Amino acid sequence: MILAWIGAALIGLSLGLLGSGGSILTVPVLVYLVGEPEKLAITESLAIVGLISLFGTLPYALKRQIDWRRVALFGLPGMLGTAAGSALSAHLSGGTQLLIFAVVMLLAATLMFRPPPAPGASTHPAWLTALEGAGVGVLTGVVGVGGGFLIVPALVLLGGLPMGLAVGTSLSIITLNSAAGFLKHLDQGSAALHWPLIAVFAVIGVAGSQVGARIGCRLPQVTLRRGFAAFLIVMGLYVLGTNVPKVLNPPAVESGVH
Repeated sequence: MILAWIGAALIGLSLGLLGSGGSILTVPVLVYLVGEPEKLAITESLAIVGLISLFGTLPYALKRQIDWRRVALFGLPGMLGTAAGSALSAHLSGGTQLLIFAVVMLLAATLMFRPPPAPGASTHPAWLTALEGAGVGVLTGVVGVGGGFLIVPALVLLGGLPMGLAVGTSLSIITLNSAAGFLKHLDQGSAALHWPLIAVFAVIGVAGSQVGARIGCRLPQVTLRRGFAAFLIVMGLYVLGTNVPKVLNPPAVESGVH
């Protein structure tokens, strides 16, 4: 389990440094290092990421580095989208969800390799921001990721926010989306959750996020993002390779199970 605890620390560190990326590590860590079933891992991921993001938001809130208007504009439609995505996930097999997850990881890596956009580069209508928030929410509900890798670029490029403000705002939105998805999964009758595991991951992740927030301003963000992107490519290809056979040739025991 030592590797799993290291993974939990990396989840928090990534969220603190970049305002994104942590949730995209949580499901693989739970599935491949802890041995959790896919669907259970997605539900537990939402709880873990929500708790880490909540505590990660606090330093930014104290420094007034959160744009609450955009939290509402992006986050509230995101919660509705998350509920819809969670309902959709009940009709997908665990292997299919991880296959979608692998594609999301590769998409995230592609976005992180691109240079960060200049703040205030364009104007963006409020309705389109809300639509994007709903789309990120659907993704959160289906595969258990907070969507920070999409939220941060959207806030910087389309919302005109500086990076520091975008990170705190992103963490607030991730908290809302994760809470909505977790509650919806519980309502759908998820398998018994391992609360001690969630608690330990959350505590380690919160500590990691606090460290990440403190050192993030001292490190080159472009280098961090590209290094993390390279790691995501490796992980995404691994998850893709291990789940394509499951989707193409599902085990008989999974037939009809949601």
